[in-house]
Amino acid sequence: MNSSSTSPGRQHVWLVNLGSPSQPEKSAVKAYLRRFLTDPRVIKNTGWLWKGLLDTVILPLRSGKVAEKYQAIWLPEGAPLAVHTRRLMKKLAQRNPQQQFADAMVYAQPSISDRLANTHWNPGDTLVVIAMYPQYSHTTFGPIKDQIDAWFKQNPHRQQPAIQYVKDYATHPFYIKALADSVRKHWQENGRGQRLLMSFHGLPQEYIDAGDPYAQRCQATAEALARALSLAPAQWQLAWQSQFGPRQWLEPKTDAVLAQWVQEGVESVDVICPGFSTDGLETLEEIDMQYRDVFVQAGGKRFHYIPALNDAPEQVVLYEQLMVEHMPRF
Repeated sequence: MNSSSTSPGRQHVWLVNLGSPSQPEKSAVKAYLRRFLTDPRVIKNTGWLWKGLLDTVILPLRSGKVAEKYQAIWLPEGAPLAVHTRRLMKKLAQRNPQQQFADAMVYAQPSISDRLANTHWNPGDTLVVIAMYPQYSHTTFGPIKDQIDAWFKQNPHRQQPAIQYVKDYATHPFYIKALADSVRKHWQENGRGQRLLMSFHGLPQEYIDAGDPYAQRCQATAEALARALSLAPAQWQLAWQSQFGPRQWLEPKTDAVLAQWVQEGVESVDVICPGFSTDGLETLEEIDMQYRDVFVQAGGKRFHYIPALNDAPEQVVLYEQLMVEHMPRF
């Protein structure tokens, strides 16, 4: 291979997701949560007071409970989020043999730093990093870029590829079409609920007030999906899930909306989580178990969760398009 700087080099594509514990056990969950909850992008004040509270109170109390939740959704191949990410990556690699694909996790294995350390970069190589969060937030995309920048700063002697980041695809036409197709397919196979709830991962309100565009990007996705499905305003709503800690988070909350709908006479709902590219704890356990119970116990009769795109053909096509649009060129 011609390794001169004028050669096109190799094209690398990385799918980067949040990560999951290595095992559905307390010790593994504790290690994972500690990495996640000590990232200053996620928790603003990660000083000694927070870390002390984390190690002495939060992690000892929370890790076992979270491990039980993972046990309820664990797949034979591992954590659902990691399994679906890996399956998607493999399908992309099979369809695009001219590129070199890899998956990486922000707070788990395979880690971003390990991927960087174990890749031999030639002059002219390019890298597209697809952050698997459709709606940009500094709390999700930020750690990806932080870790890549930090690794190359710590290893200045290593060849660095030309890097392009896919950090938001909230309203990409291929993404909205994929979501709409998944909803229509679900309706065709399972019938249609009276209302569609679009549930997104929450964020502390102070982050939004400080300028994070995440809530706006989620709203843009929800409105685009509603238009694609020709939904009237009364037929759908956006809500927020996965709150943590005592701070004020985005509202309305998913469980509150479901309970309110029952009071309004709604008996059947469909729930989709457009902020999650792959299914994981927040969708399979929180939505399809916890919030299903909220709806049914409040008097609802039919609750259907519409799965994430995962490695569906529409998601494969979407990621191929994102890859092509962001491929660095010399």
